[in-house]
Amino acid sequence: MSETQNMDADNDLAISMRGVTKIFGNTPEEALALLRKGMSKTEVQAETGHVVGLDDVSLDIEKGQIFVVMGLSGSGKSTLIRHVNRLIDPTGGEIVVNGIDVLKMTQPELRTFRRTEIAMVFQKFGLLPHRTVLDNVAYGLEVRGVAKKQRLDEAAKWIEIVGLAGYEHSRTRQLSGGQQQRVGLARALAMDTDIILMDEAFSALDPLIRSGMQDQLIQLQKDLNKTILFITHDFDEALKIGNRIAVLKDGSLQQVGKPEDIVLKPANEHIEEFVRDVNKARAIHVRSIMERGVTEPCEQAVSIDARCEDVLPLFADHKWVGVLDADGQQVGRVTARQVIMALAKHTPPPLAA
Repeated sequence: MSETQNMDADNDLAISMRGVTKIFGNTPEEALALLRKGMSKTEVQAETGHVVGLDDVSLDIEKGQIFVVMGLSGSGKSTLIRHVNRLIDPTGGEIVVNGIDVLKMTQPELRTFRRTEIAMVFQKFGLLPHRTVLDNVAYGLEVRGVAKKQRLDEAAKWIEIVGLAGYEHSRTRQLSGGQQQRVGLARALAMDTDIILMDEAFSALDPLIRSGMQDQLIQLQKDLNKTILFITHDFDEALKIGNRIAVLKDGSLQQVGKPEDIVLKPANEHIEEFVRDVNKARAIHVRSIMERGVTEPCEQAVSIDARCEDVLPLFADHKWVGVLDADGQQVGRVTARQVIMALAKHTPPPLAA
């Protein structure tokens, strides 16, 4: 690859992490040396009392993606997201955001970076209970120094977009959990940053409300084209919203890829266990099973990026469904048989008793 091509590739990246390692303890260098000698996270902790949060993690997150990092409790996913805006400093490695080395920022530069370049949505909402919904959404703009009328107008716009019009002057404690999370999302969107960090943002919500928030995030992303780094422990959630997924275990990166790559080509036994019971219809995209080149006029069509779960309900009224490219041109079709065969192929037999 030429130097120019390298520069173009770098320009497409919103976040780049190289060899990021985080060890919690008083003498992390000692624990790091043991880790580099091949000791496991558990062995390092037993030997030194230090906790390995991240172990040599490298990721590239392209602009305009919903990039999901998932793993079980203790996998390091929340530690990872807090490195992006340097709420946590790494023991080693490199973090570049929009072409800028975050680790070289001075404290004043870091404060400006957090106010203008990046926004965060927390699991526990992080709302100010003594403030109204309007003032909560406007808070980040207030910290940035935006004039009162401008910030309130901007906040009101996003409150309406997330479906909370009429609640502007309510106290946040008067809202349901789902409504409070919408306030947190509106506050992040009001900051108008290119990058949004979402740490288990929907995990405290009831399943039905959670599904609705996922749908709204997907729709907002289509309209806004932000870069979203989303943390979750829920594989179905990762499959539903993620353009790409990274899986962590014990602070170590296990696999990175498109949702269908993770499900259909698991890299190891750990991921095989993860994907055994997931909804395969949510992972397999139409583009991977469609019959290409069929341009016969159709009554119903879906995007080439649609998932099998999106098209299955359509077969109640149609024998086949057209597939459209990004320009809206029909490039193929998919039948119920193709979908069913794909799902059957990638559904493993039940585990032996």
